[in-house]
Amino acid sequence: MTQLQTAVQRSALPALLAQGASEPVQYLIFTLAGEALAIGILHIKEIIEYGALTEVPMMPPAVRGVINLRGAVVPVIDLSARFGKPATAVAKRTCIVIVELEHEGERHDVGLIVDAVNEVVEIPASEIEPPPSFGAKIRTDFIAGMGKRNGRFVIILDVEKVLALEEIAEVAANARNQDAVAIASA
Repeated sequence: MTQLQTAVQRSALPALLAQGASEPVQYLIFTLAGEALAIGILHIKEIIEYGALTEVPMMPPAVRGVINLRGAVVPVIDLSARFGKPATAVAKRTCIVIVELEHEGERHDVGLIVDAVNEVVEIPASEIEPPPSFGAKIRTDFIAGMGKRNGRFVIILDVEKVLALEEIAEVAANARNQDAVAIASA
């Protein structure tokens, strides 16, 4: 694995840009609520058809449920809900992108619900701008960079920040606490 691939896998895009790396990196381009987003291909394990999810009680809105992937329980996150938008409406092209993350030395698979998968493309580091400081429709800390593709920008996600397990757990705990307060005050 090249230094560039290793750095991108660790979500070190800003460091790569500072080093002036010019080797292209492959990204999976997908759409979510009409926007083009991308994830580094090294995080992608597979893409599957949207199927039956098993809902899990008391999860935050972004966690739609779990699926059985060859005997393993894989949590499925609705990216739209994770970005604070309404839940993704399931349509004909809706699919689940399985990404692999490393957390505390262990590898974890997580499914991401997206509207549609478009293509895999190479984007040279010279065609990637730093994340905007404001104006994006999602949290800027979720953005690793803005890739130029066919005269338009593609938002390159920092998967490890988007899927920070601690933050998702904290959101779930806060939601449960608010529900408990609401029930107690009723």
